[in-house]
Amino acid sequence: MLIAWDARLEASRAVRESLGLLPGADEVHLVMVDPVEDEYRHGAEPGADAAAYLARHGVNVTVDRLPSLDHSVVDVLRRHALDIAADLMVMGAYGHSRLRERIFGGVTVSMLEDPSMPILMAR
Repeated sequence: MLIAWDARLEASRAVRESLGLLPGADEVHLVMVDPVEDEYRHGAEPGADAAAYLARHGVNVTVDRLPSLDHSVVDVLRRHALDIAADLMVMGAYGHSRLRERIFGGVTVSMLEDPSMPILMAR
């Protein structure tokens, strides 16, 4: 399984909602694309707190920090999901206002328009 992690409330809710599924997975990858290391988003060690939370719940978790390299976050997530043979993606939905998502697009809209695998979303 792949968790698209951006340290926002929506991603946290998606992780909580998926806790019934995650411990049964052989592998869970907590994936961040271009994480920002600061006290307001990911902290000094991006993904560490979320990985510790998952481990306490019996999840075999690996933290993957990926650079976008001028690709969209959606493309990076999809490519990585293929690389690790993920069966399910867990992600938060609508991190921005719905109007902004509708005008400018975003990861949520792109994933919903062309899902490449089953996706568990929470808002």
